[in-house]
Amino acid sequence: MSTPVPPGAAPPVDVDQREMRLLLEESQDLHADAMRTTAGALDELVETSGEREVSSDPEDTVALAATRVSGLTGAAFGGGLLAAAGIGAALQAALSTPAFAASPTDVQVLQTAASIEALAVSTYTTALTLPFIGGSSANPVIKAFVTTTKKQHQEHAQAFNAAITTLGGAPQNSPDPALVKVVNAAVPGLTSPAPVVALALELEQTAAETYVANVAALHDANAKKTTASIMGVEAQHAAVLRAVQALLQANSPQLVTLAPGNVANLPAAAGSVGFPAAFFPTNQARPATEGARS
Repeated sequence: MSTPVPPGAAPPVDVDQREMRLLLEESQDLHADAMRTTAGALDELVETSGEREVSSDPEDTVALAATRVSGLTGAAFGGGLLAAAGIGAALQAALSTPAFAASPTDVQVLQTAASIEALAVSTYTTALTLPFIGGSSANPVIKAFVTTTKKQHQEHAQAFNAAITTLGGAPQNSPDPALVKVVNAAVPGLTSPAPVVALALELEQTAAETYVANVAALHDANAKKTTASIMGVEAQHAAVLRAVQALLQANSPQLVTLAPGNVANLPAAAGSVGFPAAFFPTNQARPATEGARS
């Protein structure tokens, strides 16, 4: 027997626990596959890191960062909250840091990746303190997604830092310096699920695009494997968030369930919004050495 809904109250979200379990298992399977690939790559890094030299020429690192902004300097980054940390400004800031000449380029690229993961963990941690994301009034599907995704980002950060340490660099546990200020400034505006989802989507898309670009920028084959394996998980996160965002924008938060029932009730965008581009873009990728440290 169903519980009566008080007048004026929103109907409760009916969550199919079996479907919830299957969704989380699917996400965890993709994540586990990525971590297995990463573990193998890290083992090979141990074997090969002492056998080759990676350029630490400052000119090489400048050129590496410049490849990320060719034709983009002065253009807005993305189009949402993170536009405040434009690519041109980020490159200028990176060029002025001593880290540019302090470590090999592969280490710098991996440190930037670790800094993005640290920012994601921090952002999801903050989101879970909000009653409509992590509290009793939260949509259980969104709450489960945020909780699981935060844990996955923690493991991604650990993997990148393990690779950095193996290559002789210093682990990066601080969030991306160019983006953390923008995210912190956005926190007061996170007053409902919609802006939280929008911010999380920008971060996930940024991570995925950065790692796509990093695969080409990295010299070490095993560093490439580590980055590529994590890249797919971030792309999945972004696809899920796009679907949730489409439902929220259609004023249909009640449809953010695992089994929406009548598919005809879904907005048209729900079926195609997850992967809007035939080829994964990289225009939102961060400069390769933005999160590097000495």
